[in-house]
Amino acid sequence: MWLAIFGAVLAVSAGGAVYLICGSHRFSLIKKLGEKHKLLSWIAAAAIPAVICGSWCIVNIWSVAIVMIHLFIFWMLCDLVVKIVRMISGKKFEKNWAGAAAIAITAVYLAFGWYFAHHIDITNYQLSSDKIKGQGVRIALIADSHLGITLDGEKFAEQMKRIDECEPDIVVVAGDFVDDDSCKADMERSCQALGEINSKYGVYFVFGNHDKGYYSEGYRDFSEDDLRKSLTSNGIIILEDEICPIGDDFLLVGRNDRSNKERLTMEELVNDIDKSKYCIVSDHQPNDYDAEADAGADLVLSGHTHGGPLFPAGQIGVLFGANDAFYGLEHRKDTDFIVTSGISGWALPFKTGTKSEIVIVDINRQN
Repeated sequence: MWLAIFGAVLAVSAGGAVYLICGSHRFSLIKKLGEKHKLLSWIAAAAIPAVICGSWCIVNIWSVAIVMIHLFIFWMLCDLVVKIVRMISGKKFEKNWAGAAAIAITAVYLAFGWYFAHHIDITNYQLSSDKIKGQGVRIALIADSHLGITLDGEKFAEQMKRIDECEPDIVVVAGDFVDDDSCKADMERSCQALGEINSKYGVYFVFGNHDKGYYSEGYRDFSEDDLRKSLTSNGIIILEDEICPIGDDFLLVGRNDRSNKERLTMEELVNDIDKSKYCIVSDHQPNDYDAEADAGADLVLSGHTHGGPLFPAGQIGVLFGANDAFYGLEHRKDTDFIVTSGISGWALPFKTGTKSEIVIVDINRQN
């Protein structure tokens, strides 16, 4: 699926580049240049999208593609609007208003996307259950830090201080803590920061599809074993298809990621649990909702989707069955499901369909 998505992005980018060059050639100065130097005018026209989009290569190639696709889409829409106005008014526009507007709209739109990716909100949810006889719990949930794209180790540590100020009872890291482009120094500093949070019941970690790395050993400067050692040496508890009691009324179930071929089914995992206790499940990918609800989970915490980082990616993912949900809280059968948009994102420094967030969930006794 991801290969198909990447292929589509590259194909649209290539087609968009041609469209943008042709659109840029309609600017007055370039048209005048073309009257004397035709080849030079096309080089100048190509330079406009090349400079606007190509400057993002300092981040990565995917950022270049995303800027180009957005500029291409907005330019087409602006061309369409100008064409409609021209048909209605009968007026011919000498200047390339569509191109100028498209550049301005793209800049503003992606500036907001940059802000929403880098500015981290705290999102609160309030839940209750008659299974809770004593005190409730406060859960801090993070996912998808993908260390390196918007958060290095020190910036991640600053966010952990914000979590500490919320006084959580449990901290849940729901996968994709690192990825292939993360570095060891950031990973180790972030593990240290997680370990410095003062939580009553500790910090719990489940693996996501990126944590163990997709590429060959040596691509990044640390191994899966290095990650495990850094987590555990800082007191973080790794759950791999395991169940941990939390106080008197709660159970925390940490699932292996869907990409793990040895992962247990939800039914196998919770077959012998005490059903009178409130069951919290941490599952990186939100795509086993029916099984989790049927197994009696009370709350499922996930990430992975990034909340649909580029509109309308989240909606498309649900439409094609890649995920059961892409963001927020919903109730199915007797189970609450929360999908966080993540504290950062994978590969891209923009979020145009959502925001970056830390999630705080308060679960209390039902009155």
